[in-house]
Parts: sequence; structure tokens; C-alpha cells
Amino acid sequence: MEQDSIRIQKITFKRLNLGWRVWLCISLILITGMTSCRPRLPWSRRNASPETVTTTSETSESPAQTAQDTRSSANVAASPALDNAALIDALGRDIAERRVMDVYERTSPAVVNITTRVLRRDFFHGVIPEEGAGSGFVFDADGHILTNYHVIRRAQQIEVSFGDDTVLEAEIVGTDPRNDIAVLRVSAPAGLLTPLEFGDSDNLQVGQRAIAIGNPFGQFGRTLTTGVISALDRNLRGPEDREIGGIIQTDAAINRGNSGGPLLDSNGQVIGMNTAIFSPSGTNSGVGFAIPVSTIQRVLPELLTVGRYRHPWLGIRYVYPISERLQETLNLPVSEGLVLVQVFSDSPLADANVRGAQQELTVGNQRLLVGGDILTEIGDTPVSSLDELDAVLEAQYHVGDEVTATIWRGNERFRLRLTLSEAPAD
Repeated sequence: MEQDSIRIQKITFKRLNLGWRVWLCISLILITGMTSCRPRLPWSRRNASPETVTTTSETSESPAQTAQDTRSSANVAASPALDNAALIDALGRDIAERRVMDVYERTSPAVVNITTRVLRRDFFHGVIPEEGAGSGFVFDADGHILTNYHVIRRAQQIEVSFGDDTVLEAEIVGTDPRNDIAVLRVSAPAGLLTPLEFGDSDNLQVGQRAIAIGNPFGQFGRTLTTGVISALDRNLRGPEDREIGGIIQTDAAINRGNSGGPLLDSNGQVIGMNTAIFSPSGTNSGVGFAIPVSTIQRVLPELLTVGRYRHPWLGIRYVYPISERLQETLNLPVSEGLVLVQVFSDSPLADANVRGAQQELTVGNQRLLVGGDILTEIGDTPVSSLDELDAVLEAQYHVGDEVTATIWRGNERFRLRLTLSEAPAD
């Protein structure tokens, strides 16, 4: 009986033990289900999306708190991590890379390699052929190509090479040595020509992206380099030793052979034409210069129709820029301007009876030609050097335009109307 009693107790305990386990499992299932079904609260942001946070804030919080949460949501949405995840493609390229790649794909077919042959004479007066190389780019469907004047200067033969090994002979359509611009033309099938679009160089900003394409050293065709616009409105001496104004400075790598190639913005539009570098070694040092597209567009119509750009001219041959010492020495009525020493006959100034020096004066060991009229302004722009005068005329006027010149003769001031004529070839 005792053994039966013990066995019954054990069986009872086992049954109780099994019942406890079942009850415990059921309790855990119920507790877990209630927890998983619990609604998310507005402040549970760890797993909430920005849209969920914004919507909840708008319905459950005050307007001030709603605005704060909206700003927080915008910050979350604009976070670099989220942006990068959305903008990087399957190959790991971000949007900036893809944009440069797209510019190159669209524009590089328009960039050409220009090879010139120049005949020179050696010490014994023998003729020696020499080759030069540069870059250029197609800008219309008629086969016109822009390049630098110094690339094709004195060339007896010019060849243009496209990227598919097509080499065509080119003719010169027009040149502007002062601005270092030349236009060529090739007879090419329409399918070979993919003209570039002109952009806007008047509203450029320092720090803006700059993309250069060219043929450095005449060997590495259609090479792309990138950088930024480093400075604006630089002055650069052109092939005729005259200043070109409004020059763009860039740190995009430019080397010999890049001359004449396009400088592009991030939309693939031409903002300039690469023309020179500053480098003691002759290779890229991060200081490159490009002629702005605004200058190109100003001279281009006449290059296509006349074959040259007619530079506006007043007829000045020689001047003294006024300095403090010169003003004191000659007792001049103004502190800035140009003392006219010589004026060309049959020029706008001569036709208006503006006169140059009238007598000679010796000051110490220096000989001065004095008595000439003083030019101080063109329009409403003061001028104090010939470079400033050229810059004003080049940027604001054309041949045939009327200008107002401010002239001083002694202590009298005159305002004269002059009609600009074409500057003679140097």
C-alpha cells in the first residue's frame, strides 16, 4: 500500500509539473502577442520613418512642436547617409562622377586634334618643315571649328583629326590675333559633327566646376581633366602683346597641346577656350587660363563673315599716363588720364581736332613732349592707361559706334562725340 501511495504521489507531482509547464508556455505566448501588437507611440522613433514621425507630430502635438519635428524630419531625410545611399549606383559611382562622365560622353566627339606644318629657315637659309599641335572643337553643323590663333599662326598646312582616325584638311575662315581666336572649317559628313553648345561666362562664380578636354602634348587625344574656376577677370598678354581682358583662371590640368580645347561647365556647355598656362617648367602647375565664351561670341560673327575682327579705334599713337609726379611737373588739371603725345592722322581723334604734343620740355635729364590734350573718360568710364582704354573699347563698343570722350585742353573740359573706326593692322 505504501508503494502504491508513493507512486500515486509521484504521478500526481508529474501531472502537476506538466500542468505548470503548459500554463507557463501559454502565459508566455499571450504576453508576447500583447507586446507585439502594442501600437507604436509617436516618440518611438528608432524604427519609425520620417514620414511617420511628421504625420504623428502633426496630429498629436502643438504647432510649435510640430514645426520642430518637421525640421527634424527634413534633416533626417536630407542626411548624407540617406542621400549617398540613393545617389550611388550599382557600380559605386556617385552623382558627381556620373555627371562628369555624361559630359565627356556628350562633348568629347566634338573635340579635335589640330596638326600644323610650318616652314622655317635654318642658319644656312634652308627650309625646314616643323610640326605643331593643338586642340579645337566643332561649334556648328557646317564644320566650323574654334581654336587659338597661336595654334595655327604662320601655318602652311592644317589638318584636323577626329577620334575615329579621320583626318581632314582645314582652311582658315577668320582670325583675331589680338584675342587669340581663330576659326577653321572642314568638309566633313554630318554624322561626324557633334557641335558643342555655348554657355554663359558672364555669371560664373569662383569655385564652380570646370571641365577641360583637349590633346595634351599632341599625343593623348581627348583627355579630360576637372577642377574649379580659380579666379575671374584676369588679364593675359596675347600673341600681339596686347592684353586680353576677362580671362578665366582654372586649376583643371592644362598642358601644351590643350590650347584651343573647350572649357566646359557641369552641363557640358562651353564657358571658355583653353589658351595658356603659367608654369616655370612649361607643364601644368594648376594655373591655367581660358578665353571667356563672351569674348568668343562677340568676335565670332565678324570672323565668319569678314574673316577678321574689326577692333574699334580712336587713333592714339603715343601717350603719357598721368602719375602724381607728372601732374606736379606739368601742373596738370587732373590726376588721372592720358596725356596725348601723338595722334594718327585720319583717325577719329584727329577728325575731332584733338591734338597731341605741341612743344618739347626738358626736366632734369628727361625730355618730355607736352601741350597735348588729356583724355580722361570714354562714356562714363575713367581711363588711366592704354590697356584700360583698349579694354573699354573692346568690351563695350564696335566699329561704327559713337562714343563720348572727355577731353581736357589746359583747364577747359570738353565732351566730344566720336565715331569709332577700325584699328589698322599692326
